[in-house]
Amino acid sequence: MAETVYLTKDLISGFEPKRPEDGHKNTFGTALICAGSEYMTGAAVMATGAALRSGAGLVKVFSEEKTLDAIRVTEPCALLALRPEKTSELLRKAKELCASSSAVLIGSGIPQNQKDLEALVCRFLENAGNVVLDAGALMSKPDEWARISLCLKARKTPAVITPHIGEFARLLRLPKSEVSDKAEEIASGFAKDNNCVVVLKSAKTLVAAPDGKLYANDAPNSGLAKGGSGDVLAGLVTGFLAQGMEPYKAACSAVFIHSKAGKAAADDAGARAMLPSDLIVYLPEAYSDAGWGCEDD
Repeated sequence: MAETVYLTKDLISGFEPKRPEDGHKNTFGTALICAGSEYMTGAAVMATGAALRSGAGLVKVFSEEKTLDAIRVTEPCALLALRPEKTSELLRKAKELCASSSAVLIGSGIPQNQKDLEALVCRFLENAGNVVLDAGALMSKPDEWARISLCLKARKTPAVITPHIGEFARLLRLPKSEVSDKAEEIASGFAKDNNCVVVLKSAKTLVAAPDGKLYANDAPNSGLAKGGSGDVLAGLVTGFLAQGMEPYKAACSAVFIHSKAGKAAADDAGARAMLPSDLIVYLPEAYSDAGWGCEDD
């Protein structure tokens, strides 16, 4: 296993995507957010807000009606696409959206028993240039995950998966204690075996790439231990991918910048009172902490 590299400003500042002053919305890519459900609309709101603040040129939300209603109110800059109920129409629409999207997120706020979820995940993995799998997309039954894993392994560009320790343990059918104790070894092995970038979320978050590279962000913050924080991270990764970043660089950058936004929120509001939505507000400060500007060098 490769030596673990800790994420620092010096490292992340070199990952910043170019942002030419004469660019337009199509220059900076389109992020597609397939997230949310009737009782978890907030996940889509968090992911969409982060993607919008990532610098992506366009952000489109692909979801059911109540989630889209929430997005209309909270994130008016986002575009909307209604998720069809009929399976054939859903998969046709998903393929169509892939053609106009630079990166796709699926899973945040989607229950694991969502109709056609496995088929939709595989459709995105087969057709999208960049993919992020989060939450519900990682909570498949063994036979479903076996099919998803085949799609992961077949990709030219590695997808990014963003489980927390509990989700990763369930996916691997291992005790949480074992995953926690051997996190680096297990995350690295999974990334290699499945041709994906693993963002294993914990107090010490790991980023494992399929080529063996392993990164860590050791910045515990109990203020991030709240539902919605992971949705912000997933949206941020997706937005960075949409701007043309390599998957492991997008993942490392999102983890570091998300952590910096969390620190700023905790410093201001306190770890107890801060909310995941505060992370989006503090992203400008976090970009500065990461050494990211807006000039095209």
